[in-house]
Amino acid sequence: MNQNDLFQAFGDLDDDVLVRSEAPVGRLRVPGYLRWGVLAACLILAVSLAGVAFVVEAKEYSEAAKFFVDNDLSMEGLSRSDVKAVYRDITTRSFSYVKTAKVLERAVPGWEIDQREPTREELAALWDQNIWKNEEPEAGIHYLRHWQEKFDAVRGVVLDKSILSCYRDGDLLWTAQFDGIYVNGSVYTSAETAVWGYYDRQPSHAIVARIDGAGNILWQRQMNHGFGHERVSHVLDNGDGTFAVISRGDFKYFCLSQYDVNGNEISFHQTEVGDLGIWNAARLGDGYLIQMGNSISKDSARLVKLNREGELINHFIYEGEDCDYTITDMAEFGNQVYLSAYAVPKQSDGGGRHEIADILDYLFDNKLFEISSEKLTPLVRDNYTAVLLLCDQEKGQPETFYSVKGSLGGKLVVNDAGELVWEVESVADTFFSPVTSSFTIGGNCQVFRYTFDDTGVLRYQEDTGEMVPYYR
Repeated sequence: MNQNDLFQAFGDLDDDVLVRSEAPVGRLRVPGYLRWGVLAACLILAVSLAGVAFVVEAKEYSEAAKFFVDNDLSMEGLSRSDVKAVYRDITTRSFSYVKTAKVLERAVPGWEIDQREPTREELAALWDQNIWKNEEPEAGIHYLRHWQEKFDAVRGVVLDKSILSCYRDGDLLWTAQFDGIYVNGSVYTSAETAVWGYYDRQPSHAIVARIDGAGNILWQRQMNHGFGHERVSHVLDNGDGTFAVISRGDFKYFCLSQYDVNGNEISFHQTEVGDLGIWNAARLGDGYLIQMGNSISKDSARLVKLNREGELINHFIYEGEDCDYTITDMAEFGNQVYLSAYAVPKQSDGGGRHEIADILDYLFDNKLFEISSEKLTPLVRDNYTAVLLLCDQEKGQPETFYSVKGSLGGKLVVNDAGELVWEVESVADTFFSPVTSSFTIGGNCQVFRYTFDDTGVLRYQEDTGEMVPYYR
């Protein structure tokens, strides 16, 4: 993928829509300048050289050339005066010289997608729709679950049954009923629908089931691995007629079970992981990539790579020197692993609102208990950067990335055309609610979609017109 590929894909968009470089990423630590964009990264690199006074041209050029070498900046195509001008442009934080942008494009290992901020009219329209009261629209195959309760003379109010409904583009295809079972997950696979849940009794065993295209339950299996409490988090299609069932046992064991298409358990493996929940999972070649985390410790960017038998192969933690990452989704696509995430600057005192602690400190310190969306929203937008990391399957390290300022990374979906769609939630409208217990800043986000081919080239983007709530 080269620079021209992406620029041609965007046709008549401005040349500064995307920024990318050819420099490889040599370690797992994700660059902290993703949060502030390409220019801020170079400011950090230049701090030690800023403010130096140059007496003669030769000395100035020598210092400028050293700066280029120290910071892996290419002087290709630059004259002697260009080198000095770019050097002054960066170290004085001006970034106005015409050739500076080209130098930075070659130096920074990623693309920045320039997403326009919403207009005043769009903000008003978003607020008028009051999306907090509306459900996110669904497309393709999706499922809805609801539960019915009953009164038991001994136990009181208990679960009666779960009802799972399957829809395609909003049209009901079928419903299925599970007596005495809390259904808490389902997914569409090559063998129709996989379902998982758990019994409403003690010990609380997990169940996994398979449903055909007419809503018939083909089989239902109770998982009994010696735990008093087991919960399934994900079911993954192995692509060969078998299924990987990922579960957590007794709140401290990570479990991987393999099932055939008829519901027979082929293998089982457990690993003690302590107080880490299972947040996400994706197939990775012949193995799996699992996101684990702890919401209390804010451990949200920990990934482990497992083989087919459930044995740990590798372990990654994505972090930046000056920002924290939250991984929101992941997918295997086109021989790469894609991680959807967002970055926020490290907070001085996280407290209970660790993503927005510095914003809250500013508001409270300045007694801004009543602040308009026009003043608050830019503060929130400046706090977030959506990031799409394209990682090597074997090593797990980022090879390149895409970033969008003022946004949070959302879902990753492969569409009917075999393209990867990255949903990005752009902060559009906010309000301050200091007396609310569940959140302190709320608002709305516009959903943008970015579509990639199987080589990782961004083909097009669209404003979906959809909105999702934001609250922290």
